[in-house]
Amino acid sequence: MMSDTMKAIRQHAFGGPEVLVYEDAPKPEVKPGEVLVRVHAVGLNPPDWYLREGYKMLPPEWQPRVSFPLILGTDISGVVEAVAGDVEGFSVGDEVYSMVRFPSGLAGDSRAYAEYVSVPASEVAIKPAGIDHAHAAGAPMSLLTAWQFLVDLGHDVPNPLQPYPHVPVPLEGKTVLVNGAAGGVGHFAVQIAKLKGAHVIAVASGKHEALLRDLGADAFIDYTKTPPEDVAHDVDLVVDAVGGPGTGRFLRTLKPGGALFPVFPLGFTGAEDAKKLGVTVSATQVRSSGAQLAEIGSLLAAGTIRVVLDSTYALADARLAHERAAKGHIQGKIVLAVK
Repeated sequence: MMSDTMKAIRQHAFGGPEVLVYEDAPKPEVKPGEVLVRVHAVGLNPPDWYLREGYKMLPPEWQPRVSFPLILGTDISGVVEAVAGDVEGFSVGDEVYSMVRFPSGLAGDSRAYAEYVSVPASEVAIKPAGIDHAHAAGAPMSLLTAWQFLVDLGHDVPNPLQPYPHVPVPLEGKTVLVNGAAGGVGHFAVQIAKLKGAHVIAVASGKHEALLRDLGADAFIDYTKTPPEDVAHDVDLVVDAVGGPGTGRFLRTLKPGGALFPVFPLGFTGAEDAKKLGVTVSATQVRSSGAQLAEIGSLLAAGTIRVVLDSTYALADARLAHERAAKGHIQGKIVLAVK
């Protein structure tokens, strides 16, 4: 008889990493349109710690209402355990990966830090052959973010971040600067821009230079030694994977008619300056897409795009993984391994 409980990381209050508790939780049931996945690995992302803390950086009216106990996490790789009767295209035993219910689940309905998770079938794709569950779990949110910013939005949902839709720009033959290039979104943005024919300038601390050049960066700026806005000029596109209030400093690196894509646009105050310079500033909210994960999966399977892992922790040690994330200077992705 199968157990109706599982191990999961839950929290019963907002706070720091110490609120994450490894404990028993109800095993999810499969609803129509869903598959149940036995999780083998979980990828960590900034929304995990934003939710853990209660989205403190957002104005109170934007903070989602949350019910405790809460299970964090969106990105998983694992094996299909059960399939709803109305779902076609997936079978028990399939190895799959997914970004679960994002942004619809950002108030705690994604529930990935667990041994099992139910996932809408439309958000699932077959795991790329040739990479393990840890690397597959490191991909979904960060890679979909880079893909939707740079290649294909993949949906027509109104943009909650701005009054106009985000539109990727042509990359062939263009100069693209990626700030925060060694992080989760950044290391994928470097690879995608290079794949699409751009000349790529990577900005990160010096210890990441060898990796980023290996991933395809044509030039490298160590921001700990030189402010990138002082040395980069005539850039067609800046992808600021750090974002926030500091994004505006990159406006002077851009050509007239260039574009600035802040992955985290909150705090940007340079709209008037951008308008004067003829620079387009645009962002988008990443959205779950099994179809895009299937498309990108072929690139992961071929090794054309690589997932870099910073570190791996056991599910029970999620607190330690969050402490690692809080130290910053992450190279690629942090992953939880689930037994």
